[in-house]
Amino acid sequence: MDRKIIIGITQGDTNGVGYEVIIKSLTDARLLDICVPVVYGSSRAFGFYKKQLPDTDSLNTNIINTAKDFHPKRVNIINCVPDNFRIDPGQPAPEAANASLIALREAVKDLRNGDLDAMVTAPLNKKAVALHFPGFTGHTEFLINEFGVKDGIMCLVADKMRVGVLTNHLPLSQVPSALSTDKILSKLRLMNASLKRDFGIVRPKIAVLGLNPHSGDGGMLGREEIEIINPAIEAAGQENVLAFGAYSPDGFFSTHQQYNFDAVLAMYHDQGLIPFKALAFDTGVNFTAGLPVVRTAPDHGTAYELAGKGTANPMPMKSAIYEAIDIVRNRWNYDQMRENVLKSAPAQEGGSKGGVRGPV
Repeated sequence: MDRKIIIGITQGDTNGVGYEVIIKSLTDARLLDICVPVVYGSSRAFGFYKKQLPDTDSLNTNIINTAKDFHPKRVNIINCVPDNFRIDPGQPAPEAANASLIALREAVKDLRNGDLDAMVTAPLNKKAVALHFPGFTGHTEFLINEFGVKDGIMCLVADKMRVGVLTNHLPLSQVPSALSTDKILSKLRLMNASLKRDFGIVRPKIAVLGLNPHSGDGGMLGREEIEIINPAIEAAGQENVLAFGAYSPDGFFSTHQQYNFDAVLAMYHDQGLIPFKALAFDTGVNFTAGLPVVRTAPDHGTAYELAGKGTANPMPMKSAIYEAIDIVRNRWNYDQMRENVLKSAPAQEGGSKGGVRGPV
């Protein structure tokens, strides 16, 4: 419980700001006191960007072959991408996108094998990656598929604000047809479980946003709230999931109601991300809830326009690393407490000798 957390960090697009924000974050000595960073990518690219940044001479690196070979007091680097690719800051390139996907796959493999406690992903170019991996729409969908879970949810986290998105990366024109009572209920169950295990909240309260202006205005501006969203909220209540709404998004965020709840479920991407980024862009973290593993990311893209200039803000990346550490420890605490309760519970009538019957 007290050991350092082993964090795998994927390089993202080598021509974006990924390496810069990673290097800037890891110059914070406090991080190396509580975690062991393992960077998946290229030591050559790491060195290229490190030379362009001030105050990084004290950052000691260690080249390793596998995550198991980590040095506990250094920044470990696994060279898993071809070493002959061109580094061209600010320019989208197929080899840079391919390298980001290779690094991601290697980190996922070690995460699945238990060699890492969590993974933090630097930003990549979705469109460019999709050329090598058709159908790729983002880290969230990729990881849900890789770990074979039935459902997952993209959550944006900053301090006491948490916003989950129902439909993730989906064209706006397809959002209404993608809504269903069962889908909303599934997301509410998942969010409720994540708030308990990942954030240590005993009785989470979740606000649900409507789809239409003024939440449909009683059916005058759309009936999705009446026919789909509100029935899901009622069904969640019957399962002891504390969900409330549907709230009109403009009035909800403008009156700061998000701070009265432990999380907010938005119906589509921009509905949740626009107010979140307006309020917490410098510290926002993207967290994939519902996975058997912990994955976080800074809440920004490749920012090609800033790449190679030394001006990228490392705070979102640093926040993503700290958030991953916190979630890992919260899960350890939650699972340990649950295990202790089950072990101490008396065997019920009809159970096997010395066994415990009950939920697992």
